[in-house]
Amino acid sequence: MKIGNNTHVTLTYELRVDGFEGKIIERVGDKNPLAFVYGDGSMLASFEQKLQGLEIGEEFKFNIPADEAYGLTDDNAVVEIPLEAFEINGKVDYEMVKAGNFIPMRDEHSHKLNGLVVAFDEKTVKMDFNHPLAGEELFFSGKVSHVRETVEEDFHHHHSCSCGGGCDC
Repeated sequence: MKIGNNTHVTLTYELRVDGFEGKIIERVGDKNPLAFVYGDGSMLASFEQKLQGLEIGEEFKFNIPADEAYGLTDDNAVVEIPLEAFEINGKVDYEMVKAGNFIPMRDEHSHKLNGLVVAFDEKTVKMDFNHPLAGEELFFSGKVSHVRETVEEDFHHHHSCSCGGGCDC
C-alpha cells in the first residue's frame, strides 16, 4: 500500500537544520515512531507531499524550504508585554521570566502560543512568538515503517508530538 489520502502512516526520521549533516533537531526512532493520518491536516502540507506514494520499507530524504515549513521569521511576532502581566499574587516568578525560557500563553482568541523570553527589565518582557523553527530550512531523512487503511479510531487520536507536525512544539 502506498501513502496517500486517509492512509495511516508510521515512520521514523531525523530532522536537521543546516543541511543533511547539520544539527539534529529531532530524532524519532522505532520505540516511539511518528504515526498520523495522511491528509488530516495534522502535519505540514509540504511534509506530506514529499511522502506521498512511498511504501512500507522505503527510505526518504528531502528538504523543506523555510517558507513551506514554519515560515520566515516575523519581526511583528516579537512583542513587549508589561512585566505585571507575569505577576502571580503580586510577585513575578523570575525562574519563569528568564531569558531563554518558553512560556505557554494564549492570545486574545484563546489560541495557545509558546513565547520565548528574549529579554526583560523592570517594566517589560520582550517575547518572541515565532515558531522555534521559523526561518529554518528543514532536512528530513527516515524510513516508512507502516502504511495501512485508516479506521475510525485513527481520527480520534492525535499524532505523536513532532516538529514535523502541527503540534505545540
